[in-house]
Amino acid sequence: MSHIRQDWSPETYDRHARFVTDEAREILNWLQPKPGERILDLGCGDGVIAERLMREGCKVVGVDISAEMLKAARARGVQVIQASGEDLPFENEFDAVFSNAALHWMTDARAVAEGVLRALRPGGRFVAEMGGHGNVATIVTALRAVARRRGANESLAGPWFFPTPAEYARLLRAVGFDVERIELVPRPTPLPGRMSDWLKVFRGAFFEQFGEDAPVVIAEVEDLLRPVLCDSEGNWTADYVRLRVLARKRK
Repeated sequence: MSHIRQDWSPETYDRHARFVTDEAREILNWLQPKPGERILDLGCGDGVIAERLMREGCKVVGVDISAEMLKAARARGVQVIQASGEDLPFENEFDAVFSNAALHWMTDARAVAEGVLRALRPGGRFVAEMGGHGNVATIVTALRAVARRRGANESLAGPWFFPTPAEYARLLRAVGFDVERIELVPRPTPLPGRMSDWLKVFRGAFFEQFGEDAPVVIAEVEDLLRPVLCDSEGNWTADYVRLRVLARKRK
């Protein structure tokens, strides 16, 4: 398994998904960045968090697979490298590897963990937040139901890696980390617009299989979700569950 194909537009992301970086406060508290530290931002996206770390005096390198997102990060002054998280080109370089809302897109989780371990200096820390077990389960179920009804590819509905704390801790220990803290946190997340906007940003690949019928299918999924994820005033909430982890490379 490997990195899921996903097209990112910095403008669309900023309009419909900025909550992803806005909600990073707690995991940044876990990181506790210090001036002068060399930090790898894995899955840096458009560089908003990397820029924040740089303002705190950290030396940041951002890595992402999306050329468009890296262009936006570069415009913020972030040093960036285009690479897959499953094939990181670093060795004993960083005091910390940080990742927010990116690891679940990289389904070869062991390759990612091994690359992160290599990238860290002895005693360096890995601090990450990602989708955890049960993340967007309601949304994925609706996508699968519509795919099944239409005879389409159900696997495109939920291709991510959403582990339990026990599963992920076991993986990290197996490659050589000491896991200091790990937890699963339900975090229902208000969306800035309609559910259809979220679906287009995060599951565009699912709807491509329907060709010109895609808008009709998006509306069908949204209608299925309305009774459980939309309130009486038309405000949508995504059923997010986040996995947070702090692990350390053995000295």
